[in-house]
Amino acid sequence: MRIPLLRQHSVLPGFGLAMGWTLFCLAVVVLIPLSGLFFKTATMTGEAFWQTISSPRVINAYKISFGIAFAAALINAFFGLIVAWILVRYTFPFKRIVDAAVDLPFALPTAVAGIALATLYAPQGWLGKPLAELGIKVAFTPLGILLALVFVGLPFVVRTVQPILEDLEKDVEEVAASLGASRRQIFCRVLLPQIFPALLTGFAMSFARALGEYGSVIFIAGNLPNVSEIIPLLITIKLEQYDYTGATALAVVMLLASFVLLLLINILQKWSSRQ
Repeated sequence: MRIPLLRQHSVLPGFGLAMGWTLFCLAVVVLIPLSGLFFKTATMTGEAFWQTISSPRVINAYKISFGIAFAAALINAFFGLIVAWILVRYTFPFKRIVDAAVDLPFALPTAVAGIALATLYAPQGWLGKPLAELGIKVAFTPLGILLALVFVGLPFVVRTVQPILEDLEKDVEEVAASLGASRRQIFCRVLLPQIFPALLTGFAMSFARALGEYGSVIFIAGNLPNVSEIIPLLITIKLEQYDYTGATALAVVMLLASFVLLLLINILQKWSSRQ
């Protein structure tokens, strides 16, 4: 007599239907639009594609976009670590307000942030006027772009490092101190190795965010060709000129760069989870 096998039920009821719906939404919202970029770009000849993405104006925009984004990510990595350390290790008045203010760039529309920064740092602005008297011009310069990218990217570092600092056990620091280690040695040899993977992940996320930023930059950059012009602005200019293939060619380059950064972020997150 054959004993009927018991049917094994999935832990998640309706998993097949949910997976199918997820893949459908992913295809409609993400895969099809992105594949459209490649199909549109494929209508160009190889020579035309290369000329579009390697013209002197575009090369200068690459340098500005990638260079300033990298510099902003470095600044955010340094100050983000300090902000996260203060929020975790110190108690002070209005701490919760400061903690909530860190997330302000997430909630604030980027165009609003750009207008606010441009108003503050304009030559006649509250902060721009005294800086101009010192010979420092912020608005409508690459320095203004750097300021905007630092503003939008700081929360990524803080929110990535903060949970790691909260989970660190102070007993290890006390043991190192009892063995004669200075505060600098404790930080560099005990704490930093544990924080570094998360700090590196926050740096990569901040860099990726800054690379594709448009709204907060466009109002304070000045948009001068070869001086303060970024790649997202060039894409917009080509669209306004009905040069759709040129716009998609630049978009493909930025898409590939973003994909590499996302892959790097995933690798860093896996490495961080193993530490």
